[in-house]
Amino acid sequence: MGGPQVIPGRVQAAYFDLGGEGIAYHDTDKVNHGSGELNYQKGHFEGIDPYISHFREKDGVDLSYVKQSADLNHTNYYTPEKSQFYIGWEEDNEWCNYTVDVKRAGTYRINILYGNITNTIRFSLNNQPACECKLPIHTGSYHIWNLAAAAGRITFDRPGIQLLTLHYNKGNNLAWFDFILENATSTSTQR
Repeated sequence: MGGPQVIPGRVQAAYFDLGGEGIAYHDTDKVNHGSGELNYQKGHFEGIDPYISHFREKDGVDLSYVKQSADLNHTNYYTPEKSQFYIGWEEDNEWCNYTVDVKRAGTYRINILYGNITNTIRFSLNNQPACECKLPIHTGSYHIWNLAAAAGRITFDRPGIQLLTLHYNKGNNLAWFDFILENATSTSTQR
């Protein structure tokens, strides 16, 4: 989590900002049902570094990681890396903030690593609505993963440090978002 995540590039869902409830995120309860609850149960942490199994366990956002027994013992549409962090146990109207460093202004498509239903997630940029992304297929399970281009585009009108907010609803596990530049803006500068 060493500072702002960079766009173009991958924004890891679990690397939301610091600051707690109402500042860095909104979660419907204070319990981290993954890192702070499930991953203390037998069979969910054996042989795993506690940094991974209890990652950000004091934050209310519900986090866990890709496990052999739940995620990698069957066919996926896309096979994530073992120990990949993700947000799960989602409820309607929850959100996370990400401070991002946009290197090139322009319009981006977003590829999303997710599991489960064909939900719509939204992004705000600097506290203004920026895009809606429709997840394309129902994978059949929270633990059957798909990597897909979500219907929707986002435009960063300037380079530099910005606040990206992910708004999500019940029904998915979300691992990461690849922001892929499609059309650079002429005012964009390479840093």
